[in-house]
Amino acid sequence: MIRNIRPEDREAYLAMSDAFYHSEAVLHPVPLEVQARVFDEAVSSDVYLEVFFLEEEGKTAGYAVINKSFSSEIGGRIVWIEDLFIKPEFRSHGLGRTFFAYLEDRFAGTVKRFRLEADFSNTRAIALYKRLGFEELPYLQMVKDRP
Repeated sequence: MIRNIRPEDREAYLAMSDAFYHSEAVLHPVPLEVQARVFDEAVSSDVYLEVFFLEEEGKTAGYAVINKSFSSEIGGRIVWIEDLFIKPEFRSHGLGRTFFAYLEDRFAGTVKRFRLEADFSNTRAIALYKRLGFEELPYLQMVKDRP
């Protein structure tokens, strides 16, 4: 089952998010206070982002974060899959594939592109994304953080 997070999910979300942002799937750790701001935004509004819990047999198996925006490159709405974390004991159960099918159904006819990033070392995730039709982009992405 896939559901939006609720206020009472804070502790479970922060534990999984912290595990994700201290794993080999990411380039660098993200402070817990930043992860807490993501949670707070998600429970207060779904305009910019949504956080989902992935559940299996009534147990929390993982989480996902999506961001929504408009792209001038394709002239339409896009969904960024920012985080997708599956607890180790639930991996290879098809939850990633199920989550992407959920997104395809939910945003059918309204979104022009799904987009995500993956660390090059995360080969299992990259293989899944390619099987699902994602393609590599041949250009550099850059960021400038602000306080």
